[in-house]
Amino acid sequence: MLTPHTRRGSLPCIFAAALAFLLAKPADAQAPSGEPIKIGFGMAMTGPLAANGKMSLLAMKIWEEDVNAKGGLLGRPVKLIYYDDQSNPGTVPGIYTKLLDVDKVDFAVSPYASTQIAPAMPIMIQKKRLYLSLFGTGINDEFNYDRYFSMLPTGTNPKPSFTTGFFKLALEQNPKPQSIALAAADAEFGRNACEGARENSKTAGLRIVYDKNYPPTTADFAPIVRAVQATNPDLFVICSYPLDTVGMVKAMNEIGFKPKMWGGAMVGLQATTFKTQLGPLLNGIVNYETWIPAPTMQFPGSMELLKKYQARAAAEGVDPLGYYMPVWAYAYLQVLGDAVAATKSLDDEKLANYIRTTTFKTVVGDVKFGAKGEWAEQRMLLIQFQNIKGSSVEDFRDLSTEVILYPPQYKSGNLIYPYEKSKQ
Repeated sequence: MLTPHTRRGSLPCIFAAALAFLLAKPADAQAPSGEPIKIGFGMAMTGPLAANGKMSLLAMKIWEEDVNAKGGLLGRPVKLIYYDDQSNPGTVPGIYTKLLDVDKVDFAVSPYASTQIAPAMPIMIQKKRLYLSLFGTGINDEFNYDRYFSMLPTGTNPKPSFTTGFFKLALEQNPKPQSIALAAADAEFGRNACEGARENSKTAGLRIVYDKNYPPTTADFAPIVRAVQATNPDLFVICSYPLDTVGMVKAMNEIGFKPKMWGGAMVGLQATTFKTQLGPLLNGIVNYETWIPAPTMQFPGSMELLKKYQARAAAEGVDPLGYYMPVWAYAYLQVLGDAVAATKSLDDEKLANYIRTTTFKTVVGDVKFGAKGEWAEQRMLLIQFQNIKGSSVEDFRDLSTEVILYPPQYKSGNLIYPYEKSKQ
């Protein structure tokens, strides 16, 4: 039986929270009243996606508190109602049916990750509901649903965007690489990102010497790495989920395979729990990122959010740094909240029309949506791990170990190439 999680507590907790709210809120803010505006979602609180799901959830709670401290939306409090989707796509249809039909939420936003977002799409489309998604790759390519909006800076052609920077930098090297291997998890994100990498490879004129998907249940990655090594590619792009990523990094280091450049679209390396697990094994890997608190990416409100998040991270048992998901989870609710406030409406159609034509000021910067609800302009980052000495959180708090290589306006360091130089 699904048990909803809401932001309710015991009477003493409620009294203490209310007292703190009254003391802390601005003098001109009116306390929200009346029936709450309910926002529902599934989120990975257990299973392999939980590291990213749980840090997203904390940021969403902070957004809820921030909005209510400023008077709520339309003078009403907001309340989050959420269920653990267990990182299992099979749970998602039931969760979203319950949210809409039983809990009667005013809005349902997406879970984290493509595999979890996609199963809710048919339900949201059938019921003609607004659907904001959190880190979904190319979800709307086939549905073409006009009330879908994606919080992920991949632009209107999302599949190639995860590896665009990877290929741009690789082709600038001298001598220019000639061959590439592709390996992908046989699941939603892996297939989509690798489809994009395949497109980028062909555009670049690279010879693809290995191109295979592996089952999501794969535990031993050594055979894959050895098979790729046998083809001797200059470049190796991996499109993987967190646990696969860890397995791949360990296998690459154990076998000693050193292509000239590798990484690409590996989910997991953005989260501190996996960074500290791998430590110096990460040196030299070139991978996508979406946001880190480099000076060029400190947008209004982002560092304030990070400060609140980090103060609560230990008690909540989440990523201690929060450099990956929190700003994005906060931002997709910012878009929803700002649209409600501007239109003074809870009507899905009115809100979708407003979101489609508006540029939003968020903690991840300006957000404007384009075709199929994707970002109008791509802003994916490419980073390289460099000079990591240990495996503590402090080794990754200092951004000198994770430098931005692309795009140029956010660059914070230079590429170490070929890969073997990073190991010297």
